[in-house]
Amino acid sequence: MSTVIYSSPIFGPVHSRRLGISLGINLMPSDGKICTFDCIYCECGFNSERRPSSRRPSRDDVRQALETRLIDMKNNGPEPNVLTFAGNGEPTAHPEFPGIVNDVLSLRDKYFPKAQVSVLSNGTRIFDNDVFQALLRLDNNIQKLDTVNQDYIGLLDNPVGKYDVEKVIERLCDFNGRVMIQTMFLTGAFNGHDMTNTSEEFVKPWIDALLRIKPYKVFIYTVARETPVATLAKASAETLDGIAARLRGLGFETVVSY
Repeated sequence: MSTVIYSSPIFGPVHSRRLGISLGINLMPSDGKICTFDCIYCECGFNSERRPSSRRPSRDDVRQALETRLIDMKNNGPEPNVLTFAGNGEPTAHPEFPGIVNDVLSLRDKYFPKAQVSVLSNGTRIFDNDVFQALLRLDNNIQKLDTVNQDYIGLLDNPVGKYDVEKVIERLCDFNGRVMIQTMFLTGAFNGHDMTNTSEEFVKPWIDALLRIKPYKVFIYTVARETPVATLAKASAETLDGIAARLRGLGFETVVSY
């Protein structure tokens, strides 16, 4: 059972497989998880088993904590490559997310103007126009698309509310290429279902969706930490490299994390 819960509102810096030295911005409570997905591979565990008792940090909480940490890093190091919205759940679900984005960009410009600002998001809030516009202001707008199979999404990502993958893909197209896509590939089983999503049945429709979305970068990765479902396992490096080669052949910049 996974037990990783991140400090709030600031954690790290950590070394991200995808982004380098990353200072984390966690907009969820520090003692639990709030997410619009309930992924069976989430390192933070299941929503029902990680219910917080404290509140989300306010916009002012985030601004003050981030500025304090950036001042310390300016004086003592290390210099961050990126400031990343991530942590114990879906960052864009915070009701003050657009305003917090403004604050983070301003503080980045003040203390580490070479650093980028990123978000790791599951795409469930991109239909909110204020959230959508805030995402466009980020350097790295990273949105999850684990598959285009609706039934499989119900098993793997387990959306908390209504989730129509075709509508999500259409909305991702509205970014006009100003988006990155991250996808989890894995093997194993869950409740009697084969969860392997590396076969052509899954990969070809997913690639077709990428051709529509036109992301400027694709991150493919696999299980790297403990998951709440013990019967899940890594996709092989050979398999990931094969998928990456197909994407690169189509002109997609692709980053693989094993």
